[in-house]
Amino acid sequence: MPSDTAHPLQTGTTTPAQTQILNGRFDKLSADQTVDELIQAIRNGERGVLSTVNVAILMMMRSNPRLQRFVDTSRWTVADGQPLVWASHLWQQPLPERVAGIDLIDQLCARAVREDLGVYFLGAESSIVRSAVGVLQNRHRGLDVRGYADGYFGPEQAAARARAVAESRAEILFVAMGVPRQEYFIEEQWDNLGARIVIGVGGSFDVIAGRRKRAPAFVQRAGLEWAYRLIQEPRRLFSRYLVTNSQFLGLISWSAIAQVSRVRRATPRP
Repeated sequence: MPSDTAHPLQTGTTTPAQTQILNGRFDKLSADQTVDELIQAIRNGERGVLSTVNVAILMMMRSNPRLQRFVDTSRWTVADGQPLVWASHLWQQPLPERVAGIDLIDQLCARAVREDLGVYFLGAESSIVRSAVGVLQNRHRGLDVRGYADGYFGPEQAAARARAVAESRAEILFVAMGVPRQEYFIEEQWDNLGARIVIGVGGSFDVIAGRRKRAPAFVQRAGLEWAYRLIQEPRRLFSRYLVTNSQFLGLISWSAIAQVSRVRRATPRP
């Protein structure tokens, strides 16, 4: 279960209201509110990790205590999946909307230009991260990119990568190395990174660079973005989605049945 104690992955004491979904606790924030929270933390001289969790990651957390602990102790956790937003209604604590990591990249880059903040991009292949940075600089004129580097490095190079981020003095760091490797890197190198806000964004650089297509908006709203990704990468994703989606549906259904039973037992009979 999540812990309420302070953790080195965050500074500052204020936290938003939250909703519990199975083994995850999610902040009740819209995308705009999330960005406002992060920018305010930077202004206050605070630091924190933002975790974006979808169904696959939530299920992975159940069998990976280290990943579970990382998400539990992140300063912010948002639901990066429409099924999680739907599930939140079962407990009458609805999340306002899906908050996707890839959308936060664009929104934070736009705010970084306005707030005169530096950003750093770490992850993916060299050509992909370079292309993604170029795309974002074209979208957000004046974006202060303090540096970027690929995510293909061994444990012996991790500290040097972290020092490069710190020496850049970037306030915002996007790490795209896949789950859980990016979380492990952030956890291990937290004291060396220097950045105020650190966000793991999975395969977002591939999408921004045009290497992989993102699902159309209507597919996202239908909660079927996973199916769109599966079509593009069937060999890599079939087993993962088959297991995680089935596990999630089973657990949610069981939780809903258990909740109905509790309500019935608590309701006085005439």
